[in-house]
Amino acid sequence: MIRLSIQARQALARLTLPVLIFAAMALMLLGRATPLVPERARISLSDALAPIYAVVDAPLLALRASARAVHDTLQLRTENDRLRTENERLRHWYDVAMALDAENATLKDNLHWVPDPTLSYVTARVVADAGGVYARSVLLSVGPNSTIRRGEVALDANGLVGRVTEVGARSARVLLITDMNSRIPILLEKSRARAILAGANAPEPKLLYLQDGAHPQEGERVVTSAEAGAFPAGLLIGTVHYGASDRLEVTPAADLGRLDVVRIFDYGLGGVAPPEAPGHPLPRL
Repeated sequence: MIRLSIQARQALARLTLPVLIFAAMALMLLGRATPLVPERARISLSDALAPIYAVVDAPLLALRASARAVHDTLQLRTENDRLRTENERLRHWYDVAMALDAENATLKDNLHWVPDPTLSYVTARVVADAGGVYARSVLLSVGPNSTIRRGEVALDANGLVGRVTEVGARSARVLLITDMNSRIPILLEKSRARAILAGANAPEPKLLYLQDGAHPQEGERVVTSAEAGAFPAGLLIGTVHYGASDRLEVTPAADLGRLDVVRIFDYGLGGVAPPEAPGHPLPRL
């Protein structure tokens, strides 16, 4: 160990900061003058340290794996208890479902139940949000040999979308339930009240002509009614919602703003006949 006098140590202490500043400025100037030199030095340093990092990281990875294994082992008993309880609950509901299925089959046999006929439908892709006379309608791409007809019902995976109003050689137009020209007879599932669902060119259609004394609850399900043979009974439309000024509205179950694929069902309904002008009979819808 070299012994230095107090004066020498004080001089070295004073020179430390200027030397470091000078070294930093020299490195900056070197980097500006020859940018490849610092880059090569950095790459060489990284190459030299990479094996060291790999050697140091291997025990850490093994330690993390061991800690994860210990944690999973500790959680295994809790997970087994949860799965056992869930399995018992599922077995109970399976027995209930089997008993209800047997009871349902017996009741149908005693009542000589006639099952509903299998419905035919066509799946079509929405290609455009059509406008014009109908402010809320979508255009479907259909094949040249499509069996789609006017008046058939359009559904998506969640509920009622609308009805087919126009059919071309390779396209069909569906009038959405939110269009101002749309009128649908409906039934409130819980209160059994009847009304007319009227579109208003808004995200939520409104309820008109509700029966006197009916007080729908917020969130009550709204389904189609078979009145006038326009729609089959029981198709889900949406839920009741009280809008501004307590106006009765219906939140559609179908995501009408993001329609991609719809199914067109043929329920064999004739629809509602439009009024006929004198001397000019109009076809049925």
